[in-house]
Amino acid sequence: MTLYDNWADIYDIVYSYVRDDIQFYVERAQQCDGPVLELGCGTGRVTIPVAAAGCEIVGIDNSVAMLDLAKQKAANAGVQPVLELGDMRDFALDRQFPLVIIPFRSFLGLMAVEDQIAALDRIKCHLAPGGKLIFSAFVPELHRLGDDEDSTYHLRDLTDPQTGSRSVLSQQTAVDSYNQVIAVRLSLEQLDFKGEVVRKSYHEYEMRYAYRYELDHLLARCGFEVVDLYGSFDSEEFGPESDEMIWVARAL
Repeated sequence: MTLYDNWADIYDIVYSYVRDDIQFYVERAQQCDGPVLELGCGTGRVTIPVAAAGCEIVGIDNSVAMLDLAKQKAANAGVQPVLELGDMRDFALDRQFPLVIIPFRSFLGLMAVEDQIAALDRIKCHLAPGGKLIFSAFVPELHRLGDDEDSTYHLRDLTDPQTGSRSVLSQQTAVDSYNQVIAVRLSLEQLDFKGEVVRKSYHEYEMRYAYRYELDHLLARCGFEVVDLYGSFDSEEFGPESDEMIWVARAL
């Protein structure tokens, strides 16, 4: 069982606000000549819209529960992406792809440089000649990361689109700047129709954040050439005010 198996049932509700990257990946999938490989596909947040746009896509994730939910959602949407259990550090498929994507910062779930290198090596082996890798990471700003460290704060209110039930999401973070690790603890309070808490659950995860030139050197070390670096999913050029890094790289 992986970390995300424990909260697959609430993942879509917690991250329902993440929408701005979907059309970006759909358009890139439509532009490539061939199938798309998505690593860390989760519940199919990006996979299913790409498939619905008429693109062939293979999704890999290391959580059985997340994949089960993705398959159910795909069936409900009337699409048939290939969804497989696997780890981006050691997967092996008997095919190559003109496009590999890793949406929503999933690459930051690799907690050691050795893991990052292993994943990039696997990706390189699965890229067709001239193929591209696209992945995103947030821009780490330490003065912001530490603002709410060790204190629990209200993140947002949530409404389940299926049932209409309401929840309150809070977050606590701890930043280990030496190891470049952010530990996050989410607290989800589910409310009844009176607004009283009927269930409270906790979900924890870690990310290893990375800086711009760290990723630039990592890609070069692993045999990739950076084609583009965007600062938003509107394909704006990366700049000093950017909060996102969207990397587009080609294997050499």
